[in-house]
Amino acid sequence: MSMKINKTYSARDVEQEAQSYWSSAKIFLADEHNSGEKFYSLCMFPYPSGNIHMGHVRNYSIGDAIIRYQKMCGKNVFQPMGWDAFGLPAENAAIKNNTHPASWTYKNINNMRIQLKQMGYGYDWSREIATCSPDYYRWEQWLFLRLYERGLAYKKKSVVNWDPVDETVLANEQVINGRGWRSDALVEKREISQWFLKITDYAEELLDGLNHLEEWSVQVKTMQKNWIGKSTGVQVSFKIKGTGNTVEVFTSRPDTIFGCSFIALAPDHSFARELSEREPDIKLFTDKCMQMSTAESDLATLTKKGIQTDYIAINLLNGEEVPIWIANYILSSYGTGAIMGVPAHDERDHEFAGLYDLPVKHVIKPVDKESANIEGLFTGKGILINSGEFNGLVSDDAIEGVTQKLREIKAGTFETKYRLRDWGVSRQRYWGAPIPIIYCDDCGTVPENDLPVVLPEEFEFTDKSNVLKNIPEFYNVKCPSCGKNAVRETDTFDTFVESSWYSARFTCADQPNMMLDERADYWAPVDLYIGGIEHAILHLLYARFIHKVMRDEGLLTSDEPFVRLFTQGMVLKDGSKMSKSKGNVVNPQDYIDNYGADTLRLFMMFSAPPEQQLEWSDSGVDGAHIAKSY
Repeated sequence: MSMKINKTYSARDVEQEAQSYWSSAKIFLADEHNSGEKFYSLCMFPYPSGNIHMGHVRNYSIGDAIIRYQKMCGKNVFQPMGWDAFGLPAENAAIKNNTHPASWTYKNINNMRIQLKQMGYGYDWSREIATCSPDYYRWEQWLFLRLYERGLAYKKKSVVNWDPVDETVLANEQVINGRGWRSDALVEKREISQWFLKITDYAEELLDGLNHLEEWSVQVKTMQKNWIGKSTGVQVSFKIKGTGNTVEVFTSRPDTIFGCSFIALAPDHSFARELSEREPDIKLFTDKCMQMSTAESDLATLTKKGIQTDYIAINLLNGEEVPIWIANYILSSYGTGAIMGVPAHDERDHEFAGLYDLPVKHVIKPVDKESANIEGLFTGKGILINSGEFNGLVSDDAIEGVTQKLREIKAGTFETKYRLRDWGVSRQRYWGAPIPIIYCDDCGTVPENDLPVVLPEEFEFTDKSNVLKNIPEFYNVKCPSCGKNAVRETDTFDTFVESSWYSARFTCADQPNMMLDERADYWAPVDLYIGGIEHAILHLLYARFIHKVMRDEGLLTSDEPFVRLFTQGMVLKDGSKMSKSKGNVVNPQDYIDNYGADTLRLFMMFSAPPEQQLEWSDSGVDGAHIAKSY
């Protein structure tokens, strides 16, 4: 790094004088009574790791340049800053350094606040928030109880994604290519009781709302659309021979039903679990499957494996009997967790049938093929063959006809399904917002009536498990309903819950008596939201959901949290993302101290278009520096 700077120009003196004036004159203090058109600009707030990094500098420099321009155009500008302060790193640091997560977190916040102020960003610091503050998360707990009353928050035992390194549950969206989004550990499957939020009740609105987000990139909207994953089709009942039960399958291609030669269940399907409890071979197979990645990218290339059960399913449309298998490529999280295997017309089923010598029945031929004698795999639509009364129909007509027939014999119903699953929000960690629920032997599940439920402070971290389970003073309580001995929930909220509503709370951060007041409706929605595209599914989808929930609670009137979304490019060094493991981290503080904030900001703004990646260059920083003043 070149540090030969002409002393004629003192960046520190000039910048400190300007920053001092901005602060004393309250230049960036937001005012709802200003007559100008409102402009709420927000950059995704940082996790307080201890120091800002170059990604922060680029993100916040872009946002700050825009609000200064908007302010000069006469807009009533609001740009806040705060801290996404809960999370695993604080716990890990507490264990490593024998300190409390709160001490570590607030120390980091203080340091990063100093750095951001040195950068001269135009924030309204009077509305600063930290999500680990009880003043913040008490309203999160309050909203959760409102959701509980409406039936939108519930607890159930389910198979979940378990991160063996972080020792906590992960939502589906937090599993990236079969690995934990933070630890990068291979995710396992476990069955435990968890709290869920019914984001699926908003699936259609979340999907439809994408059409109205005209200032979001097509890429982000496509990612959300695919994650929500709307499918229309038929839920078909197959009788299980010799029992009074059925197995339900969902198919978007009922025109292929006459080609069904087997039924395949997901390893964690309820019937598969029932069989595994009494059949050792099935238990061995399903246990192995539970340790595998369930990422769709991994399943696509997975060697298909299965185990045949002793049970037979009956196709009620034609009376044919087909074997029931358990297969490793079936996901319980999609459809019903069971599929009808049609090897002639589905690529995965075709591969599976080839491995286990299962029949391949062709029931659709291409429109341009005269002969009904076809071989191999055909996944398109065409003309039905070997399909009884539906022979000769084109696929679209056959889909309608087969669906109607299934309805008539009470063996099927038209359904709309979503890939989106309800949001599992329970985490087995200490450093998070406590879930405000009490369990009473007499009264059952009882909402906590004294908010906030705060985290205990006097304890020692002894390992990485949830320490709240080891603090009787925290979980032994009296039932709010009957006054008898009861037990408090020891799980905490997923940290994405905190970041799903912070943009609204910024507007009235000093409000002690309610979650949001009239200022939220004045500023919301955010006019410009800036952050990385890596948040397209996780944070942005959750934020849209919670915003709609708050609207339905009468807290807001807008439908969406962000009008315009801008995703900036990463800052690279030597062609790679900066990381300690790669040894290519560039510390912003070195450049603030030796060049000044303006030089760093200028380099960030002019070295590459903001939506593209930026390659770090010391010579570029030199070129952006004012060496002399005249």
